[in-house]
Amino acid sequence: MPSLHRLHRAALCAALSGIAAVSTASAEEIIIGAATAQTGGLAPYDQPALAGLRMSIDELNAKGGLGGKYTVKLLIKDTRSDTAQTATVAQELIDAGAKVMITPCDADPSISAGQLTQPLGIPTLTLCGSAPVLTGAVGDVMFGTYPADNVQATAVADFAVSEGKKKVFLLTSPDSTYTANLPEYFGKVFEKKGGAVVGRGTFTMGQPDFSAEITNIKGLADKPDLIMTAAYEPDFPAFIQQLRGAGVTIPVYGADAIGTPTIKALGKLVDGVVYTAAGYAEPGSKLEAFNAAFTKYAGHAPESTYEVNGYEIGLILDQAVKTAGSDDPKAIRDAIANLKDFEGITGKITYAGTDRMPLRPVALMRYDGGEGKHVETLIPAAADVPAP
Repeated sequence: MPSLHRLHRAALCAALSGIAAVSTASAEEIIIGAATAQTGGLAPYDQPALAGLRMSIDELNAKGGLGGKYTVKLLIKDTRSDTAQTATVAQELIDAGAKVMITPCDADPSISAGQLTQPLGIPTLTLCGSAPVLTGAVGDVMFGTYPADNVQATAVADFAVSEGKKKVFLLTSPDSTYTANLPEYFGKVFEKKGGAVVGRGTFTMGQPDFSAEITNIKGLADKPDLIMTAAYEPDFPAFIQQLRGAGVTIPVYGADAIGTPTIKALGKLVDGVVYTAAGYAEPGSKLEAFNAAFTKYAGHAPESTYEVNGYEIGLILDQAVKTAGSDDPKAIRDAIANLKDFEGITGKITYAGTDRMPLRPVALMRYDGGEGKHVETLIPAAADVPAP
């Protein structure tokens, strides 16, 4: 069930969307279209990211807008976590004059929106979609913002190897690029560094019963040291509850999509689970200061690092407009593509020399006592990262 503040945010966003939809841009305004999931399965990820983006836009507008010159009109429309609906609302935002497009935290709907923005040269940034195939599937206007799946997987695999893990079971779902590919990226790095994949299993997203996969794991002759999966809500809670209920104590590793309040609320059930995040708020860090500022802005603490990632998207756009010296979409796109060592809140962000998935730090976290505890922050060696 969505939390009360989440419902409040959704209602507020819907209201803002309605207001903005009847507005037109002035000469010094720049319209940013946000085709994001305010309802449905992606909402737990899109809502926090959008909240961070809105905070940065509010702050930038108070200083004169992007580049200190272009006041941002943020038009928000609900994709309802549906790929076809994402294309529909993206077209509506284009028709309303969007010069920059923000898309959901998943590859498939982001690709559907990108197929509309690519022919028009509109720079398009996914809120926290991390599939490295995303940018290539669309074209040169599409940018990731979160650490890519293959980068996250490499960081987790490096950590598993450093812990002495030798054998892994990969649990995937073909229903999304994230759930299908991220564990396989892990497997490639793990094998390259001496580990072995001793078993594989699949699931259908949204399935309530994982007994077949758990029976498969329990029946393996060669017992794994860990289970790697990119399952998220509601699948990850169902899987971990049934896995532990069956008496299987094998450590489970995952990625960013399980750093959520729902997973955290599982308490000791998820103790030992390793996952990734875009950053960690060390004492005295920029991220700690951001978390305090966001709490004051929103009336509640950030739920995850999706908020700061959304906030950093605003900073990236601000820097791009400064560099471009205009609100021309092509100039903004080129400026983003050439961004190098940009000082964000979570660390340096670089697009120059990449395929538009950013180079940026990955924080490794581990649930302990029902809390996510920081393990380490690293940037994997580029040579270790599997190709998309």
